[in-house]
Amino acid sequence: MSFRFVPPKRIRPEGLRYLRSNGKPNFSSRIYEKPGELSIIIKRPVVTITHIKPIGEAIKTMTYKGFRRLPVTTPTGILKGIITATDIVNYFGGGEYFNIVLNRHGGNIYKALNEPVKSIMNKNPIYVTIADDLAYVIELMVKYGVGAVPIVEEETLKIHGIVTERDIVNYLREKTIGLKVSELMTKNVITISQNSSIREAAKTIIKMGFRRLPIVDDQRYVKGMITARSIVRFFGTNKVFEYVISGNIEEALSVPVTAASISKIVTVKPHIDVGEAVNKMIQHNVGSVLVTENNKLMGILTERDVMYALALKR
Repeated sequence: MSFRFVPPKRIRPEGLRYLRSNGKPNFSSRIYEKPGELSIIIKRPVVTITHIKPIGEAIKTMTYKGFRRLPVTTPTGILKGIITATDIVNYFGGGEYFNIVLNRHGGNIYKALNEPVKSIMNKNPIYVTIADDLAYVIELMVKYGVGAVPIVEEETLKIHGIVTERDIVNYLREKTIGLKVSELMTKNVITISQNSSIREAAKTIIKMGFRRLPIVDDQRYVKGMITARSIVRFFGTNKVFEYVISGNIEEALSVPVTAASISKIVTVKPHIDVGEAVNKMIQHNVGSVLVTENNKLMGILTERDVMYALALKR
């Protein structure tokens, strides 16, 4: 099994509690009941971007294709890295990559969009080869908190396919796990006020290591949700230029979070079966559902939560 990896600065804690003392996930029998070949769930062809293309092109591709990440390749298809929605949020105000916008481009959004992808991509992504199996892919996802793993040809590292959390959930979901949403959901949800700015949302996403933030009022009634991908969409459409007059990115970052929130919130009740919640995710093509009672936020359930429950022993 071949992969290279530089550990991220922040590993989400959900995966760590499922690891044994030797650092291996405690897989349930569901994984071993399934065939091992990745070819069953692998997605092909893969939409990629070359490392010399501008970040603006990556943003538009992710926006109009509805992707959270893009493998980055050479012009001949050799894997060079991966760029995610979170990387772009980091670049546009959320984290240390924002220094590139300020120092190299003077805060000018138009110039910043022309920065090459290679400046903010992860240059050492996890990958597996077509000879590896599903259990190994899930092991890497759990251990390192990633939502997708590129598949490459063993000798050349040429991109062959990709597997995401959603693919795995769809593959395993017919197995009844007999759990209620309340048993799997994250209860202490990091939220953001409806009065906050896009800058505050971006910083919180990068600092806390989450891809999504419910928007709530003072009583924790749900008013919307902002995600890394919805921030990318904000910058990837003409909507951002409704707020940018001088070209300074600060004009965009000071906009209220509601301008970059997702258009439709999918909610479930805490007492329903997880399978019903998964069906809602698939039906609405979303990666999470908010758990509410009388529109008051009780928790959040994500594809990652469901994948762990389906693949691992509790």
